[in-house]
Amino acid sequence: MKHSQYSILTILATILLLVCGDTLIAPASAATCLKYRFIDSTKVIDAKTVDFKMKDGRVYRNDLPTRCNGLKFAGFVSGSRFGEICDFQSIRILQSQEFCSLGRFQAPTKSGHGLN
Repeated sequence: MKHSQYSILTILATILLLVCGDTLIAPASAATCLKYRFIDSTKVIDAKTVDFKMKDGRVYRNDLPTRCNGLKFAGFVSGSRFGEICDFQSIRILQSQEFCSLGRFQAPTKSGHGLN
């Protein structure tokens, strides 16, 4: 009897993990995405750093993996069919039309990084 109880528990646990595994354990590398409608403003700090100030006052910093020439002076646009901007998404510099890749968004701070 003990053997069959363990077998049933093992089968149930396996089914549970297969059905709900993605929701029970969130992957450590889940992407951070910011909805455009909640972004109040952006501030380009330098050729590798952009702060995204949200309407609730939180500020998400994004450190680009490489320098993006023209970013500070020309500004940028990003396009998404889903109305959001995410980690590692491409942005386009307005004047040069150059594409650059964002890095990972850092955890938000409350009105930090010099944005007011």
